[in-house]
Amino acid sequence: MRAARFHGKEDVRIEDVADPTPGPGQVLLRNAFAGICGSDLHVYFAPEASGLDFAHPHPLTGSMPPQILGHEFSGTVEALGEGVEGVAVGDRVAVWPIYACGECAACRRGKPNVCTRIGFHGLTSDGGGMAERTVVDASKVHVLPESVSLELGALVEPMAVAWHAVEQSGIAAGGTALVAGAGPIGIGTWFALKAHGVERVLVSEPSAERRAIIEALGAQTVDPVAGDLAAAVAALTDGDGVDAAFDAAGAAPAILTAIPQLTPGGRLVIVAMHERPVELAPVSLLMTETAIVGTLAYTQADFDGVIAAMAQGVYDTTGWVEHAGLDDVVASFARLRGGAGAKILVAA
Repeated sequence: MRAARFHGKEDVRIEDVADPTPGPGQVLLRNAFAGICGSDLHVYFAPEASGLDFAHPHPLTGSMPPQILGHEFSGTVEALGEGVEGVAVGDRVAVWPIYACGECAACRRGKPNVCTRIGFHGLTSDGGGMAERTVVDASKVHVLPESVSLELGALVEPMAVAWHAVEQSGIAAGGTALVAGAGPIGIGTWFALKAHGVERVLVSEPSAERRAIIEALGAQTVDPVAGDLAAAVAALTDGDGVDAAFDAAGAAPAILTAIPQLTPGGRLVIVAMHERPVELAPVSLLMTETAIVGTLAYTQADFDGVIAAMAQGVYDTTGWVEHAGLDDVVASFARLRGGAGAKILVAA
């Protein structure tokens, strides 16, 4: 079968590899779509800053490059390994791609998404979604309702990142929020806030193209460079400031401009990965009892929440999701790195 394999920095090749076979407790999937994620871009362009160790075997999976990419993906079950129950051949599924040890402090506290030895199918594993087929544990698949397409199924993973961030923010229905960044995770955060009953949301985005994309979905936006972010927040909140702000941009200005927009006791949630440190004056947090919380990935419950919201019609792919083939993966990485487009799904 054909697969997109990461060999090293700026080195992804489309290669022929052996078809996988499901073992006990596993399912074989015919992959449908795999999304290109910001994490994929970090791995491709700056693996040393990705937070992943590609120089040694992964402690849970034993994987090392070359690595098949694709950790946000959907597919159809083609075969079942011994002992699999609750999943049938022909089921359309999204895949929760996390590998967790089950033993560390995080796992013991029900937080496998921050396992100290965390791995991801399609980043640090034997297989991934950017291939014709892959094998995963049956416990990782989430069967999609009839009303949820395989295209939406491939978006469950990135939308679950945003869903988890909203859960971590503690924001209540009827609250107010600022989202910095209108890329896929920013768009997902806006959808997740809507699903949680938060309607007064302002999206801060300097790119006119990305503002137009999320405005077409119904969002209120502001250009934080040419516009007046503080005035827009004041108008949204009657001068109180937002209850929660979300850094979905991965740039220092997103954090530094968001903090002053929070109401006293508000919370800033860091969703995006940063390749560079951010210099912050602690007094800006102290004087207003502002909290900053990091958020990583998602739980199985976040996947369930997103899929249920998709089934209810909350999510809309119009204008921000496009498709590409396996042969277009490297070119798609370059386009996204350059700021063009929003979400690209690779058809396996």
